[in-house]
Amino acid sequence: MTFDLYGFGPALAAGTLMTIQLALSALALGLVLGLLGALAKTSPFRTLQWLGGTYSTLVRGVPELLWVLLIYFGTVNLMHGIGALVGNPSLELSPFAAGSIALGLCFGSYATEVFRGAILAIPRGHREAGQALGLSKTRILWRLILPQMWRIALPGLGNLFMILMKDTALVSVIGLEEIMRRSQIAVTASKQAFTFFLVAAFIYLGLTILAMIGLYWLEKRAARGFVRSAS
Repeated sequence: MTFDLYGFGPALAAGTLMTIQLALSALALGLVLGLLGALAKTSPFRTLQWLGGTYSTLVRGVPELLWVLLIYFGTVNLMHGIGALVGNPSLELSPFAAGSIALGLCFGSYATEVFRGAILAIPRGHREAGQALGLSKTRILWRLILPQMWRIALPGLGNLFMILMKDTALVSVIGLEEIMRRSQIAVTASKQAFTFFLVAAFIYLGLTILAMIGLYWLEKRAARGFVRSAS
């Protein structure tokens, strides 16, 4: 075996970069959907509670792989219709966009429950203190609720992100050339299945370790004021 893995070293590096981009894109979308879902489920309005609960239950009840396939193939006619309106009848959703939406949708459904639990863990007296100070509901949310919610939710979100990074391998079924897709191509060309799948395993392990380091830093930063007040 040569240093560049039979000539596939650069391809695996490109696949790693694609995996990171896909995971971060899905994370950004998932955090927004999760926060909106949690706010809906903790809202006093029954309609919003129903919408948040339906989203969380429906998405979590279907495997991630099916969501990838449904979004990628299910939007073909929709994208063609939009393309016809803008003069591009061959318009379609790219594998990267479909994968980001599908994984973000799934991440958001689980993040909804993490955020919801974090919101419910905040003592009710904190909201009452904000009201006593004359703060509006919006300022109470942004200045009191969300910072505390973020600190409480971080460990759960970190675990979800590590799962998300491994779930990016599912997007290889629709042709996105991330780590697993690049590894499969290398295996087909070189017939060295064990070598390339072992390399892929170490790449995922390395990404997980980096995510754990980043999560530790975020948790430490989020807990600074809390630690000082508790001491």
